Formats: sequence, C-alpha cells, structure tokens
Amino acid sequence: MLFCLRRPTMPQLLILHRQKILLISLLAAALLLASALLGEPKTLADIDWIDVLGEGGSALAVGFWMLMILGSRPAGRVTNLLTLGLGFMFLAMWADTLDEFFHLASSQAWEPMVESLAMPFGIGVLTWGLWHWQQEQLAIRSQLQKREQCFRDHLWLDGLKQLGRVDQLEKALAQSWYFPDEVRVLVMAELEGFPHFERRYGHEEGDRLLRESAELLMLNLRSGDLLCRYARDRLVISLPQTTPAQALHLVGQLRAAVEHFAFRDESTGQVLKQNLIVGVAVRQPGDTPGDLIQRANLAVRMAASGSGQSLAS
Repeated sequence: MLFCLRRPTMPQLLILHRQKILLISLLAAALLLASALLGEPKTLADIDWIDVLGEGGSALAVGFWMLMILGSRPAGRVTNLLTLGLGFMFLAMWADTLDEFFHLASSQAWEPMVESLAMPFGIGVLTWGLWHWQQEQLAIRSQLQKREQCFRDHLWLDGLKQLGRVDQLEKALAQSWYFPDEVRVLVMAELEGFPHFERRYGHEEGDRLLRESAELLMLNLRSGDLLCRYARDRLVISLPQTTPAQALHLVGQLRAAVEHFAFRDESTGQVLKQNLIVGVAVRQPGDTPGDLIQRANLAVRMAASGSGQSLAS
C-alpha cells in the first residue's frame, strides 16, 4: 500500500507499522500469560495500588509515545530504532507492573531478567535512534531554512503550503530589527487574477496552484531569505541584508520563474500561464516591523494596478 503520493494520516501510518505494533503486543501478551500460568495471583489486600498507578501509568505513557512516533513517521531506520527502544522499555515496565498482580517463586528467574535486561537494552537502542534522529533533523533543518529560519513552532505552519504564517515573519523581524547594520527589504507577492482562476477551476485547483507556486519561489530564494504566507493568495518574503537594487534583481528572477512555470490543469493537461505581482518595501529609519509590512502591502496594491511590480521606499 503506497501513501507517498499524498500526505498520509495517522491511521494510515499506524497500518503501515502494524507488524511492529503486533510484535510488541504479542510480547506483552506473552508476559501476561506467563505470569498468570507460572505465578500466583495476589489478593486485593496484597496489591500496592500506588505502585500499580506509578508503574502501570509509566508503561502506558511509553506505549503512547511509541504510538505517536509510529503515527507520525514513515518506515525507516530511525523509526525502527525509536520503536524498538521504546518497545523494550515498555515491556520492562509492563513486567514490573505484572509483579504487582502475580507472585512468582524465586525459582522463576526469567521474570527479573526481563526487567533488568529489557530496560537498559531499550534505553541504549533509543539513544542510538535519537542520535540518528538528530542527524535526520539537521538534514531537514537545512531544507526548511527558507521556511522557518531560527524559529520552529508547528502552530505557525500554514497547512496549505507548509509555509510559516505571518506570525513567523513578525517573530523573525522583531528578533533582528534593532541590529544597526541590518538592511531589510520586504516583498509582497500574489498571483495575477487568482480569484478569477479559483472561480473557474475550483478551490482544489487553486490550492494546488498556490502550493506549487510557493515551492517554485522557494527554489529561487537565497538560503537566508524567509518565505511566509500572508493571506489567502498573498505571500511575503523577507530579504535580510539586501539593498533595493539587489531586491529588484531578485524580484525580476522570481517573476520570470513564475512566467515560465508550466502549471497544468489536471483534467485537461492544458498549461495555464501565471504572472506574479510583486510589491517591494524598503526599511526606513524609524520604521517598526508593522510599518514595513504595511508599506509592502501598499506596494503590491500599486503593482496590481500598474506594471505588476512596484517599489515603496
């Protein structure tokens, strides 16, 4: 079963990992069965319910962590290591919880071995998996640099294009606003005639056009630039340490990239040419981040009623 063409949901990913879940469930069931067959059930008076709550709650928490990982990650080495590590930790805590319900004779050496070996083994594998996870995150971080810069918060992500929302832009501007040598240019961009396009081709095609156009712009930006979504069909680009002349040159490249973008109607395969309307605002002495954003909005409105490109300094 392939989920690669669309973003998989959590249930779909759990189905993808069903063999891992089944294996750990069977091992947990085997521990329960062995304790019930080889041990003697304790009376209610002998059960320490505080220990049951602490040890059983810890086991459930680790099991929940494992399901969260499996429900949010595709298959691969990192997923396998994290699952294996948490799985053995869960089994050790599960065996410890069963101790509170069954009394095993001292001759039953397997039970303390499960507790004493499964936990350190699980911690070791989990640590190894976390090291690989860190390497994976560093690689992903380099890919997301133009989307998030120095901040990461999933609440700032726009679901349509996985871009940062304007909150991300405001945070980035505020962080570096008072650097004395910082030259800041803000670019507002929107697709010409997008409302008409959406009425003609539908909301779903409009979403796809925005998503693919954003990816195209991302490919043409520099590593230090930040692309965020400002409104439905409007994107905002922060260009740090950029002169107005450099910004206009970059904007020309972005507009040319969109003009040569062969966006195809999914139903007919027809190429639907697009044009990018761009407003450029340059930071002035005494400006606040809000002033710069407002000036960029004014610039893109002027561009829409003029030549398609406007500079507000």
